Amino acid sequence: MAYKEEHLDMETVHIRNLFGEFDSYVKKLERAFSVNIVDRDGSVRISGSDVQVDRAFDVLRQLYEISKRGNQIQEQNVDYAIAMSMENRTDALLTVEEDLICHTANGRPVRPKTLGQKEYVDAMRHNMIVFGLGPAGTGKTYLAMAMAITAFKSNEVERIILTRPAIEAGEKLGFLPGDLQSKVDPYLRPLYDALYQIMGAESFSKNMEKGLIEVAPLAYMRGRTLDNAYIILDEAQNTTPAQMKMFLTRIGFGSKVVVTGDASQKDLAPGVTSGLDVAVRVLSHIEEIAFCRLTSRDVVRHPLVQKIVTAYEAYEEKEAYRQSRRGGRHDSMRRK
Repeated sequence: MAYKEEHLDMETVHIRNLFGEFDSYVKKLERAFSVNIVDRDGSVRISGSDVQVDRAFDVLRQLYEISKRGNQIQEQNVDYAIAMSMENRTDALLTVEEDLICHTANGRPVRPKTLGQKEYVDAMRHNMIVFGLGPAGTGKTYLAMAMAITAFKSNEVERIILTRPAIEAGEKLGFLPGDLQSKVDPYLRPLYDALYQIMGAESFSKNMEKGLIEVAPLAYMRGRTLDNAYIILDEAQNTTPAQMKMFLTRIGFGSKVVVTGDASQKDLAPGVTSGLDVAVRVLSHIEEIAFCRLTSRDVVRHPLVQKIVTAYEAYEEKEAYRQSRRGGRHDSMRRK
């Protein structure tokens, strides 16, 4: 391949943002594309083989644009831009960064950070019911919460209802101290945390007192009709088929529903079928219902979390293959 050198002029403040602490981001780019990147008085020079230089230049250009918009470059931004460049998906990072959902109580922008997350957000905008499926750390619940709060603030819905199955409770619930609310709160804590961060504790408390925000175990949904509400069912992999059917048939006029779950993290008793698995099979042909499948590539927590998720996915695939082979051998032995 031919040798090539490209130049990208930028201000010092953006160079510091792009290069990262101790030039960690630039070193990551150099390793990924086998190029050399140096700063010469505000002119960033990239040298190496022509194809790899073009890839590295495209990634730096996208990161520069994001920095100019006032964003702090994170390691996750760099990793995702590199991954998309390897797949020749130009401007993927800019595409997702352009989509602003809302701001947190502290003024931090909430937006999708991967193409998978953007598809998920767009699905929530355009469909009455959305299933967000994927591993931990892909933003399923957080983005759904942001969309719910945005719809609530713009008067698209009159209230927000957040629920999840407290299947760990069972008989153990009675042994926990306090009243019923104190007993179920630990199972709903992740939902509270997201609400506090996006809406602010004071605003959340006021709307909670007025009954405009409700956080409750799934069992509390039975017998109700939920009109003009944004309803989020979290940890749906822990529902039974009967619970899932009960929940989905509560939906009334003017409501939106987001169901989130990770099929690889079921806490159901052995032999119990997940309501989420059944719903995916039963409802997949209905056009008004969207199914968004996020993957390890959409993990936006610490980069190590993405590696952990990927490692478990590979392990589970091998185990499934091994089990299928073992089952096939047993069948052939029985036939003999």
